[in-house]
Amino acid sequence: MGLNTYSSEDKALLAVDCIIFGFDKGDLKILLIKRTFEPGLGEWSLIGGFLKKEENLDQAASRVLHHLTGLRDIYMEQLYAFSKVDRDPAERTISVAYYALIDIATHDTSLIKQNSAQWFGLKDCPKLIFDHDRMVLHAIARLRRKTSNNPIGFELLPEKFTMKQLQNLYESILDKELDKRNFINKVNALDILVKLEEKDMSVSRKGAYLFKFDEEKYKAKVEEGFSFKL
Repeated sequence: MGLNTYSSEDKALLAVDCIIFGFDKGDLKILLIKRTFEPGLGEWSLIGGFLKKEENLDQAASRVLHHLTGLRDIYMEQLYAFSKVDRDPAERTISVAYYALIDIATHDTSLIKQNSAQWFGLKDCPKLIFDHDRMVLHAIARLRRKTSNNPIGFELLPEKFTMKQLQNLYESILDKELDKRNFINKVNALDILVKLEEKDMSVSRKGAYLFKFDEEKYKAKVEEGFSFKL
């Protein structure tokens, strides 16, 4: 077979688009960027970029995330491939979407400002370019499904957190109120939290005990999976 075996085949650009979720002040948020070029100049968009010849898709997504947040080795998962023929008016482009979970407090805020990016609550998101709104809906649906068979929170919460913060996170992801007693009982049954002697005194006069995740037990639960219906 000759070197130009594929020369007669159609070509398409391959992009990665990243849905970056963060948790802040009891609210699940998403990081968006304002476009500085056409098509879609001045409109809001997911963070993305094109695959380079020397990269695989995971490496491309990691590069895009690091460029914008300054973070490495964060939780990231491939979501779905979007390949509608006319999805990008500039050129035929297939996009592989990823979603990532980060603790907002740990990212580089100067990079965010430098790149004209901004955090939005899920209910306050502006309309996005192309099919990026569909990508966000896919990511939210995946995240909600994930809560039923994997623990969520290690990537989104600070190292020390209250039980109320953990419940707020789940309520924000699921978009519904949860019964406090039932939630606490189900979380305690997982045996993945370590109760600390410290308290958060900002929430009340008595304060609220702080917890942290037992990393080994948490990772074991992620590996083996479980049923966690709320």
